[in-house]
Amino acid sequence: MKKYILLLLIVIVSVSFKQINSSEKADKQLSIAEKIANAHGFEKWQQVKEIAFTFNGKRSWVWNPKTSDVTYIMDGDTIHYNTGKIDSSLVKIDRGFINDKFWLLIPFQLVWDQGTSVSEPIKTEAPISKTIMNKITLTYPNEGGYTPGDAYDIYYGDDFIIKEWAYRKGNQPKASLVNTFENHQDFNGIKIALEHKKAEGDWNLIFSNVKVTLD
Repeated sequence: MKKYILLLLIVIVSVSFKQINSSEKADKQLSIAEKIANAHGFEKWQQVKEIAFTFNGKRSWVWNPKTSDVTYIMDGDTIHYNTGKIDSSLVKIDRGFINDKFWLLIPFQLVWDQGTSVSEPIKTEAPISKTIMNKITLTYPNEGGYTPGDAYDIYYGDDFIIKEWAYRKGNQPKASLVNTFENHQDFNGIKIALEHKKAEGDWNLIFSNVKVTLD
């Protein structure tokens, strides 16, 4: 009887070891962009039916990512459109949506956006907190999109949660904007930073009225 128990324990330990080893191997195969996205709930995104938010108290949006339908609300105006059907009258509004969505969901844009390059991670001092963090640089191609050629230095912790970034317009050496990612909140599994502050402390970009609806 003892032999059977011992054999069973060996089998259980062996299976557990294989599962852990397989999980570690799968994790190593993920890109840095995927690890950052997953840390912010990207694996839940396929269940998202609708996401609503207000950008810095100005523009409000309701977006259905599965149908590409967008509702824009500002100053009493409400406009419905589809991102797959943009004409000249909608370019300004869509530009605003792309900008605001980018701020809201930059961890996911890392894996969504085509034609970009993501550098290998390095350890370096973050520009605002002055603490040592991980850093990658996201660079956009010189053609296509509303802001071609831009670059973002993204600073994140060992938990892959983004803490700061530096935006460099046109991939210039000097940053055009540097700010934090703060007040992360969980919305049905999607983690979003609701505040972004500069080092000076007199500027804070805020997301409010955030709601994530799942299927």
